[in-house]
Amino acid sequence: MAKTLVIGASGGIGAALCRALQDAGHEVTALSRRTDGIDLTDEDSIRDALAPLTPPYAQIIVATGALVIDGAEPEKSLRDLDPAALAAQYQLNAIGPALVLKHALRLLPRTDRSVFAVLSARVGSIGDNRLGGWYGYRAAKAGLNALIHGAAIEVARSHPQAICICLHPGTVATEFTRAYAGRHPTVPAPEAAANLLRVMDGLSAEDNGGFRDWSGQTVPW
Repeated sequence: MAKTLVIGASGGIGAALCRALQDAGHEVTALSRRTDGIDLTDEDSIRDALAPLTPPYAQIIVATGALVIDGAEPEKSLRDLDPAALAAQYQLNAIGPALVLKHALRLLPRTDRSVFAVLSARVGSIGDNRLGGWYGYRAAKAGLNALIHGAAIEVARSHPQAICICLHPGTVATEFTRAYAGRHPTVPAPEAAANLLRVMDGLSAEDNGGFRDWSGQTVPW
């Protein structure tokens, strides 16, 4: 039975991923801040949460993230930029998942296929940015993409069948997006989870370091 680790398992997408994986017969290890105390802004917390786990894990999914942190709403203008809010976005949405990879790499098999997936966002695409705004969240997701892309090159040297991938799940109908979806069509979390798992199942080592959306299409950096 394949083992999958889901971090952020209490969120809308994370919980849906856990259910879909369990229904498909995977052995799922589910970690979350709410249930297990794992805090992606604290490296000691990440290390301590992962230390008891025994390899190998065929899949590790980081389904964490936040658009609003400590009440700081997405910026609409340069006038709204706040250094502390920008740093908080980068800490949680970029540095946190990268530190998970740092401490979870030992859990991936050395020679067999594996996937390390992080939930990114299309708004983190520099090439696809036509609207501006949302400076902190956009920059954090762009930073996440850069960190995972760079790490993928290193990981491939020791784990040639590993696939590190950034995934855009679409606009999912969760508490995370309810106030900000606007006129964008949303998809239920179970549908989003099924889409992401289908994309992950279709990846090969040649896709390592990529950025894909929920349909499997490449997203511009």
